[in-house]
Amino acid sequence: MLNHIVIMGRLTRDPELRYTQSNTPVAGFTVAVDRDFGGRDGGEKQTDFIDCTAWRQTGEFVSKYFHKGSMIVVSGRLQSRKWEDRDGNKRTNWEINVDNVYFGESRRDSSAGDNSYSRSTDSYSRSTDSYSGQAYSAPSRNAAPASQAGGFEDLGDDDGELPF
Repeated sequence: MLNHIVIMGRLTRDPELRYTQSNTPVAGFTVAVDRDFGGRDGGEKQTDFIDCTAWRQTGEFVSKYFHKGSMIVVSGRLQSRKWEDRDGNKRTNWEINVDNVYFGESRRDSSAGDNSYSRSTDSYSRSTDSYSGQAYSAPSRNAAPASQAGGFEDLGDDDGELPF
């Protein structure tokens, strides 16, 4: 059997970081995910609101780096939780038990000027219990040669032939 889900959307509120009695961090958050289409008749776009729970370092990572409105990519397992409300009615709640989270968009690098963006590849993977924090910054228009720019070369705006 396979139970794996990946979603991409925006946080509806800041993640709520709490701790269990045994001092284990757990973050709860909700992701708003737009559906691909509004229907056959081109109707109104629909959005699903999906509850997520991230444990331990993954929860701390989400709480530290994400906030309301952030684009987030979540992968994990879909789980149902059954409970009884105040009136005695049986209820079921579906949520994602988060394994990995990723930034879903580029961030503006405020110190580098108007034409520079910084794309973060920071992610936390629960399966390996390791944090990888690598950052990539797009070269400016007056970039260094490819040998100094990590193997990348600025191609300019002419309509010449592509180098491949």
